Amino acid sequence: MPTAAQLRAARALLAWTMEDLAARSGVSSRTIRRAEETDQAVAVRTLRRLAAAYEAAGIEFLGENNDRGVGLRFRRRR
Repeated sequence: MPTAAQLRAARALLAWTMEDLAARSGVSSRTIRRAEETDQAVAVRTLRRLAAAYEAAGIEFLGENNDRGVGLRFRRRR
């Protein structure tokens, strides 16, 4: 599962607001704020929903056990 730091970094890479992420993940802005502030106060299913929204936008969570950082995949235009 992504860490609070990874969640913050992913949102910054995409230049998304909390409201943008909420619309894409179905998770409330309040819960997103809590997830970005601490690694212990959020349900695993919520973290999975956030991770899925980020991954759909091209974010990759890097490192062993997702504890090393984030990257952004670039897609070729056709």
